[in-house]
Amino acid sequence: MKNPITPLTHFLVIAFFTLGLTSCREPNNRILPSTSDVKTEPSTIATGLSSVARTIDKNIRSMYQDKNGNYWIGTNGAGVYRYDSKVLTQFTTKDGLPDNQILSIQEDALGHMWFGTGRFGVSEFDGTKFMTHTDHVSFTGGMKDDWTTQEGDLWFYAGSGVFRYNGTSLDFLPFLPTKLEKSLKNPFELGSMAVYCMLKDRRGNVWFGTQAEGVCKYDGKTLTWFKEKGLAGPAVLAIFEDRNGNLWFGNNGAGLFRYDGKELKNMTNELGLGNADFKASGKSGKGTMARVYAINEDNQGNLWVGTVDAGVWKFDGKLLTNYTTQDGLTSDAVNTIYKDNSGTMWFGTDANGICKFNGSTFTGL
Repeated sequence: MKNPITPLTHFLVIAFFTLGLTSCREPNNRILPSTSDVKTEPSTIATGLSSVARTIDKNIRSMYQDKNGNYWIGTNGAGVYRYDSKVLTQFTTKDGLPDNQILSIQEDALGHMWFGTGRFGVSEFDGTKFMTHTDHVSFTGGMKDDWTTQEGDLWFYAGSGVFRYNGTSLDFLPFLPTKLEKSLKNPFELGSMAVYCMLKDRRGNVWFGTQAEGVCKYDGKTLTWFKEKGLAGPAVLAIFEDRNGNLWFGNNGAGLFRYDGKELKNMTNELGLGNADFKASGKSGKGTMARVYAINEDNQGNLWVGTVDAGVWKFDGKLLTNYTTQDGLTSDAVNTIYKDNSGTMWFGTDANGICKFNGSTFTGL
């Protein structure tokens, strides 16, 4: 059964949410026995993925479907998997990845795949081999005046800043003042400004969620920081722009935030869905929206908010509904939410693999 929010909180949902949503070696391919009955038509590739998903590592961190329809699934410690409707292939450090934790997956204009890894190594796969570009970056310090964002550029996590790939080179953008930056042993050293998520909005601005300094907006020349209302402190792990241009931030402790271009609101506090016990003792909280790890939007305009301890929340414009393992979600710890090329919503969990939503309930893979 779905778990609708209480009538009192439902009233608050309408009052507060409606304002926002209405206004280096060859890879080792392995053909698995379980793929023998998989249909190969492009329209059934997701069904085929279901038949082989049991062989994929259960701790999912990222997901992507490329322009050719192939699914890429990044894990917390088992590298990345590619499924092309026939063959499931696993790539790890043995195949050239710099690390087996895959935090982000992107595709460039040439169709090459790019991976941001746990050790902040940025790796490119051209279809044949992996190349770790961060091994060759020159860290000169200071911001460049000509770092205007461009269509098609790619951005990646780093310890004390971020990387940008502009189609020809990979450059490092430091967040720290020059004196503090020079005190670090290396650019990957983690600190309060370590980046955990990012988003390029439709205006070309790039947004970064950090370990303890809230959210940073970069317009190509200036860094602007958003720290108020509890956004700074716990890590910001998710950033999303909805169809109306609102920015949503997911904080691991302070919950869900909305920025409409003028005002920043802590929606979790507004809705009474915080978890004071987590802030005090680290205790998880069922029925809360305090520890947000993922945010996305389906083709119907519903906002989906994934937490690490209370399943996922869906807002359809009128009602906020909490889905948990009782509704078929494979785990209440959701690391990532991904919408594929056909509009199917996929949920990658912390320890129980992937599931998808069929419009009324969840189907485990």
